[in-house]
Amino acid sequence: MEPNMTTTSSQQSNVPVYQNFIHGRYMANQSGESFAVRNPATDEVIYHVEVADESIQSAAIESAKQGFAVWSAMTPIERSRILLKAVALLRERNDELAKVEVLDTGKPWQEAECVDVQTGADVIEYFAGLAPAQVGQQQMVGDDFYYTRKEPLGICAGIGAWNYPLQIACWKSGPALAAGNALVFKPSEETPLGALKLAEIFVEAGVPEGVFNVVQGAAQVGQWLTAHADIEKVSFTGEVGTGKKVMTSAASTLKDVTMELGGKSPLLVFDDADISDAVSAAMLGNFYTQGEICTNCTRVYVHKNVYEQFIDELKTRTENNIIAGDPMNPEVNLGALISKPHQQLVLNYIAKGVEEGAKLLTGGEALRPDSAPNGYFVAPTIFVDCHDDMTIVKEEIFGPVMSVLVFDDEQDVIKRANNTHLGLAAGVFTKDIQRAHRVIHQLEAGICWINAYGNSPAEMPVGGYKHSGIGRENGVETLDQYTQTKSVYVGMNKIESPF
Repeated sequence: MEPNMTTTSSQQSNVPVYQNFIHGRYMANQSGESFAVRNPATDEVIYHVEVADESIQSAAIESAKQGFAVWSAMTPIERSRILLKAVALLRERNDELAKVEVLDTGKPWQEAECVDVQTGADVIEYFAGLAPAQVGQQQMVGDDFYYTRKEPLGICAGIGAWNYPLQIACWKSGPALAAGNALVFKPSEETPLGALKLAEIFVEAGVPEGVFNVVQGAAQVGQWLTAHADIEKVSFTGEVGTGKKVMTSAASTLKDVTMELGGKSPLLVFDDADISDAVSAAMLGNFYTQGEICTNCTRVYVHKNVYEQFIDELKTRTENNIIAGDPMNPEVNLGALISKPHQQLVLNYIAKGVEEGAKLLTGGEALRPDSAPNGYFVAPTIFVDCHDDMTIVKEEIFGPVMSVLVFDDEQDVIKRANNTHLGLAAGVFTKDIQRAHRVIHQLEAGICWINAYGNSPAEMPVGGYKHSGIGRENGVETLDQYTQTKSVYVGMNKIESPF
């Protein structure tokens, strides 16, 4: 299935133009409006995408209604078989899809090749297995009884982020489709291609036309989705401020919402921890995907007794083990940030940290690797001598910037870790099993790790406390969030009536 490859006079003749994906095929808009997508590692325009204008929006909803009627009428086991075919295609095309992610996001090939596509496929596979297992309940009420049914919501909307575009599209479509819904998905305008490739795969696997439509554009298209009366639920991944706007818009039609938002997550390293493991976790939780992960442990609290040992190893490994450059090079493990404005935003935060008195242990500047001199790179940056009221310690930066802080009292560090309006993730490193659970149970975060960091299997629910989100993605409970319960009362006797 090929996208429209036509070009306009204002576009490079060798740059493809992708259309919206509606009712099983690519569909041209009527406005002719499109936007350019750049490769973050080269600053080159790699393709254009047509915006979902009113004609596309109307077609997407009508298509979803038709698709939902067919899909929801199928048995769960039929839906499961089709979704498993899609999983097989995702795995078969892993490398092709991973390349799309690298070119769109700037992340290293060595990550996308083994994480982005595979974990997305894992989630669809997981929910395909759960689809036939959804059951209602039955209970006697005197001589009568009632039973409940799990029914799909109808048309749902998914709005994705740019850091894991294909994975997020899978995370949202997996439970939505397994439960029998149709999904209209809007990827980030920064990384729009992965969702189109997923749509192609769904159709090839046998998902009926209209069950998974992809609409393209920026905030205006997202606002249309969140306010549309025919959409029953919105699942959004992104930053907190945008999430609040999405929720406000969804409230106008009483939509159900799932929000996976930002974080400023703490990692607590106690003095009995395996320090090398803790350093590995801190580096993973700050430099993987060049720091553009919402669960990153950007506040690293280290016990004073092991602080010097931790800092020495952290500095050595950061300066010697990280390779920035062309993300398609398998040796590269630090990619480019998503855009030039975002690169500047991260550099501004670094300057703010220096201004407020934090000490740069390493990094702190833009990079121009020989293999990708025009990319939006920032050196892995570590601040020490930080305190809790610094801007870099309080605000989400979404780049490779780590703040290291010192503690010596368990209850005090728990209080400091919780002193934020965010609560997405947290980690604890200690060999004391009682301390590990005692501390993790007091941390106000929805995704927690003990002697690990960042693992997010399909079976584990993920989501945030406080301003970091509402609802959960993945895990058994997520399937319930894509269904509604219908109660059916069955009278077994003649009705007694005073009339």
